[in-house]
Amino acid sequence: MPRRKRKTSAAAETRNWLELPPDVTASILSRLGAIEILNSAQKVCSQWRNICKDPSMWRSIDMRNTGEREDGCIHEKMCFHAVDRSCGHLIDINIEYFGTDELLLHIAERSGHLKRLRLFSCYSISDGTFGEVALKLPFLEELEIFICSISEHALEAIGRSCPLLKSLKYNLRYCKDDVYDDEALAIAQSMPELRRLQLLGNGLTNKGLQAILDGCVRLEYLDLRQCLNVRLGKEDLEKRCMERVKTLRRPYDSTHDCEYSVRVDDTWASYSYHPFGGIQDFYYDFDFDYDFDYDLFANGYDHRFDISGASDSYEDDSSGILDTASMNSGASDSDE
Repeated sequence: MPRRKRKTSAAAETRNWLELPPDVTASILSRLGAIEILNSAQKVCSQWRNICKDPSMWRSIDMRNTGEREDGCIHEKMCFHAVDRSCGHLIDINIEYFGTDELLLHIAERSGHLKRLRLFSCYSISDGTFGEVALKLPFLEELEIFICSISEHALEAIGRSCPLLKSLKYNLRYCKDDVYDDEALAIAQSMPELRRLQLLGNGLTNKGLQAILDGCVRLEYLDLRQCLNVRLGKEDLEKRCMERVKTLRRPYDSTHDCEYSVRVDDTWASYSYHPFGGIQDFYYDFDFDYDFDYDLFANGYDHRFDISGASDSYEDDSSGILDTASMNSGASDSDE
């Protein structure tokens, strides 16, 4: 005879998440971003709220968001609150599409042991404030700046004040005709301990690259993709790079493996950023009737915005990576 299916009650089939041990619940909730925790998770019940208020939940703060302009003030207030909840234990923070001098100073004052800082499209943070903040972050090891109005003066202040800095990603907007070595020189003169350096779409020339190779003597990874003023074929520069760094990514290598890809043309540049698995393309038109001034971006000027697929300007090898260690020794080492 066929076995009869056992009937189970609806209550037996429903899992009571409140019965999970607090450490397991904390582990699950920590996988959410700060915005999701503050907007949703902590409102579920008093137990979850108590867990969300624990400083250990806020050692890492990820303020990843969609970049809606009207949400900026709300996100900034949330970030203030999240930093306060960390009670000085914050070591890693990511801020996207918002951020002011006041917020950055608050982070520095409350988070003296911060090790990693990432700023994406934060136009309202000034050069002078960044230099002031650097003095309060002596343990900073990783810094990523993407589309922010930060100049070589702030970079030099960071290098002088953050002796433990090992990784720098400094990715800005340049059109093909921009030639600018000041940032490269500031990095070379103030960051001798760098191991990893990414300069997507930077305006440096061979002069700036030579200075980096001379000044950053511990450099292992160098990313020069879309740095179209660099000519590796001249002055045996590519050979020198191969001798000095373990992994080199050349100006015309593909950007397909980045969380954002970059295109630089004669009069415009585009950065495609895909934070949630989708892709957002940002087009910055440089064909202005007036002299280009980066302060325009700090003052909130908008340029063409579109959502579409990402693409690269140039076709290259499938890996997009020049591993100098394997070329020199025959061994194959992959990048992180």
